[in-house]
Amino acid sequence: MNRKKVYLAGGLFDLRHLAGNAKLGEQVGVQSGGRYEAYLPQDYEPESLGAKAIRDSDFKGLLDCDAAIFQYDGTELDSGTVVEFMAAKFADIPSLLLRTDFRRGGDRNEEPWNLMCSFYPRTVSLVADAMHLYVESGHEQCGGVLAADKAFATLGKRVVEKLDEVMALPPVDLEGVSRREGLEKLLGV
Repeated sequence: MNRKKVYLAGGLFDLRHLAGNAKLGEQVGVQSGGRYEAYLPQDYEPESLGAKAIRDSDFKGLLDCDAAIFQYDGTELDSGTVVEFMAAKFADIPSLLLRTDFRRGGDRNEEPWNLMCSFYPRTVSLVADAMHLYVESGHEQCGGVLAADKAFATLGKRVVEKLDEVMALPPVDLEGVSRREGLEKLLGV
């Protein structure tokens, strides 16, 4: 089996986000039957590294992956996640924009984030209401932790479906085009 490595980008500044990233990564592997392996940047950022080394490590990890998931949760998108997304687009890495935050935001488009983060080639979106996933997982019957595990399994399955979709999209053809034309293609303009 040719396993594909998938970078998981998102705000990783507290235990809730670190644990959620790890749980999502685990479910991507499980729900894909091992076809996808999550690359968790938090596993490659020792506290002893300085800021530049952390940034460089994250970019190297991203560029070594076959695809990436960008978690677009919160009232404002994490700026580091947006920068990583743009790097992925310039490298033509298949990308999944994932939002589990049920709050709506954005401007003038159907995706609940800033329109400058939408409409790129080899990019698909998945908007899944986390509260709905949690309630549908039966928290009243099985308790919060088990319901959260079930919600992650459901989300993992949907993420794998979207990864399969974006991985099937053809690369952007940049052969024989100028730098400007290439940038226009990578930006989808």
